[in-house]
Parts: sequence; structure tokens; C-alpha cells
Amino acid sequence: MSQPVIVIITIAAYFVLLMIVSYFASRGSDNSTFFTGNRRAPWPIVAFAMIGAAISGVTFISVPGMVAAKGYSYLQMVLGFIVGYFAIAFVLVPMFYRRNLISIYGYLEQRFGTSSYRSGAWLFFVSKMLGSAVRFFVVCAVLQLLVFDPLHIPFTFNVIVTIALIWLYTVQGGVKTVIWTDTLKSFCLIMSVILCIYFISQNLEFSFSDLTTAIASHPTSQMFFFDDPKAATYFWKQFLAGVFMAIAINGLDQDMMQRNLACSDSRKSQKNMIVSGILQFFVIALFLLLGTMLVIFLDRTGTPMPAKSDETFGLVAFHPSMPVIVGILFVLGLVAAAYSAAGSALTSLTTSYTVDILQAHKTKEGDALTRTRKGVHLAMSVIMGLVIIAFYYLSEEDAISAVYTLASYTYGPILGLFVFGMAHKRPVHDRLVPLVCVLAPGLSWVLQWGLHRLFGYETGFELLLINAAITYIGLWLLCIGKHNDTTAAKVTA
Repeated sequence: MSQPVIVIITIAAYFVLLMIVSYFASRGSDNSTFFTGNRRAPWPIVAFAMIGAAISGVTFISVPGMVAAKGYSYLQMVLGFIVGYFAIAFVLVPMFYRRNLISIYGYLEQRFGTSSYRSGAWLFFVSKMLGSAVRFFVVCAVLQLLVFDPLHIPFTFNVIVTIALIWLYTVQGGVKTVIWTDTLKSFCLIMSVILCIYFISQNLEFSFSDLTTAIASHPTSQMFFFDDPKAATYFWKQFLAGVFMAIAINGLDQDMMQRNLACSDSRKSQKNMIVSGILQFFVIALFLLLGTMLVIFLDRTGTPMPAKSDETFGLVAFHPSMPVIVGILFVLGLVAAAYSAAGSALTSLTTSYTVDILQAHKTKEGDALTRTRKGVHLAMSVIMGLVIIAFYYLSEEDAISAVYTLASYTYGPILGLFVFGMAHKRPVHDRLVPLVCVLAPGLSWVLQWGLHRLFGYETGFELLLINAAITYIGLWLLCIGKHNDTTAAKVTA
């Protein structure tokens, strides 16, 4: 059986299963189901689904591939994620439930005003669209290599078909469908990685003892890096960046919080956040263990490392000496990660644009709101497809780094807005907030360039903190001359 046929059959089988789950999840759905899941999602299901939600096709491909160059340094950031999840659970979740928000950026309107609210919504829109496009672009590129190139089918057709399939299973059920498909995704991902490790070790004729010894003694298994504060892999830079990255891209992201807010109350949502944060550490560790096994396999078989680290997993999965099942597991995990991640992104983008930017929920109801929501959903699908195609020739670094670099620029102002709003009661000049949100990423880039040029300092994911700090300072300056009066926003965290 040829490689393209294996991939097509695997994708078709998974999509049929996905549509079955989507059908049962979306029965009797309405606009409330799409936006909030009717706040009836069981927290253990949401917690397990959140494992898959945090793992995109980029994680599936890029994390094992980055091991050769960066070891297990990513776990330093994941440790920070756990601390960030606790902060989300006990600070942000109660606040969002107390305010009964459909979109979390409604807080910015209550605290600062309309311009701040729109700024947060647009920043999320740009962040999620670019981040999701990068994640999905990597998956489409792999599918192009495995399936469409051998069949002489252009990349554009690849993207159109894939986006159309994702639109089809998310158009009706929204966040409720996303939660249940993410549950399926989490199971497929974890089993794919575990079984791939098993089959690779079998191919190398490793016993369990041989496997643990080989991984523990391999140079790629180094986790902690304390030696060079200037390096991007330095522990404290990664750990602190992980704390605030988790808060920004999970707690202040409509996509991720839309799942958490589907629980019936804040206590259940808190349990979900904490459990999923801890479980995520062990799942990411599995991906890194797999990465070491990939490197060992390439060394033992004399296969050269690919030019791009993101191609490592696919290269080994379809190696002639590997059983067909490894290729099937690779495609299954990849497609499960990609479809669910893109589906949830389209759902959250649709919610944010409909609620935050169009504010259609205030002017329309029933069938009129449904038509608007479905029109926005279709438009988001088209825009994402165009952005993915635009990314096709741009990225050369490992995709996981590209995703977090983009997040550092776009989520920084969102983090700064929420931190300032919750830390102070002082009102700001709301109309000037968009200017601060635009200037902060620009000044962050200048500072990053200057530190590298003048001091040789390599700015990593702590760029997010720099960006948020500049936003915070800008908001403080906007307080000057602004007094608490009847026109000022007085709603605080």
C-alpha cells in the first residue's frame, strides 16, 4: 500500500469518527451552545479535552523535532505553565464567572471603555488568526509532502479541502462540539505517541531497560540549563516566560477560556484548569522522549538529520524499516491535533468577532443572530486559509518557536491591559489605549534588537513580559490628568 493511500485512508477514517462525535455533540444546539456550551460541560471531560487543546499539530511535529538542537529545555517553560494555570484558576476564572461574560474581553469594556474593549478583541483576532495559521500551515505542509506532492496536487487545493472539512464539523455545535472532539483528540494523541515510542524501540531491539538507559544517557535529554543567562534556553528566562505565557495564551485567550467557561460554575472550572495543567507536563514529556528516540533511530540507521527539524518525526515514521502502523499512528496523531486545533480556533474567532467586534448579540437574536454567526464562521475559514497559504514559504525556524514569538508580540498588550486593570482602580484615557497597544510591540522589537546588537543578549519568550510591561507603563501614563468621575469606568476586578 503506497504512502499517499495510507494517509488518505487514515484521514478519511478519522474524519468519519469526528463527524459522528460532532453529530451527537451538536444535537439540539443553538447560539448559546455555540458560544458557551450552555455552561453544562462536565469538568473532568473539559480537563482531559484541555490536554489536547494545548497540543496542536505544531506540538506534535515540532516538539519532538526540536530535541536535537534544544534538548528538553521546553519542559522548563512547561513547569512555568503549571504555575500560570494556578494563577488563571484562582484569579481570572472567578472574575470571568462573576461577570457572566460570553467573551472575556468584555471585562476591558467594563473596566476601561469601548476603545480598550475593541483593542483587546482585535489583538486576540490577529493573535489567534496568525498563531492558528502557523500551526495549521505546518500540518498542511506535511500532508503536502506525504500525499499531495506525490499526486501532483497543488498546496492551495490541500488547504481548501482541509479547511472545508474543519468548517463542516464545527459550523453547528461550536464550543460544545470542540470540547468533545478535543477529548477524542487527546486520546488519539497520547496513544499515538506511546505506541510510536514502543514500535521505534522494538525496531531498535530495545528492552524497557535499554530504552530508559538510552534516553537517560543521551545528550538530548538535558532538561535544565542554568549556565548561560544570555541564552534563550536559560532556566529562569524559560520558567518565568512560561508562567506569563500560560496566563496570556490560555487565561486571556478566548479560544482556551471558551472551553473553561463551559463548566457550570467557577469551582469546577478551577479543578479543570489545575488538573489539565499538571497533566500537560507529562504529555509534553512524552513528546520529548519520543524526540530522543527519533534522534537515536536516525543515528543507528545512518540516516542524516533533515534540513528542517519539523520533518524529523515524519521521516522516521515512514522510514522503510518501520512497520506501516507507525506511519498510520503518525498521521492519526497529526490529523487529530490539526483538525481539533483549527476547529477550536475557528469557533473562538467566530465568537469573538460576532460578540466583541460586531456586537451582534446585542442587536440580533434567534435566526438573525444564527445567520450572522454562520456568515462570520465562513469568513473566518476563508481568511485562515488565505493566511496559511501566505505562510507557506516564510518560516524556516521550528514552528513551536514561531508560534510563541508571534504570541509574545500580540498577547503582550492583552496581558498588560488585564494586569493594569486588575491592579489599579484609576481610569485611563480610553481613546488612546489602541495607540499604546500598537506602540508596545514596536518598542519591544526595538528593545530586542538593541539588546542583541549591543550586549549579545538573546531575547527568548520573555519578550512577552517586555511587551506587557511597556503596555502597563503606557496605561499608567494615560492616567495622568484623568480623574475618577461619573464618566470614568469604576468596575474593577
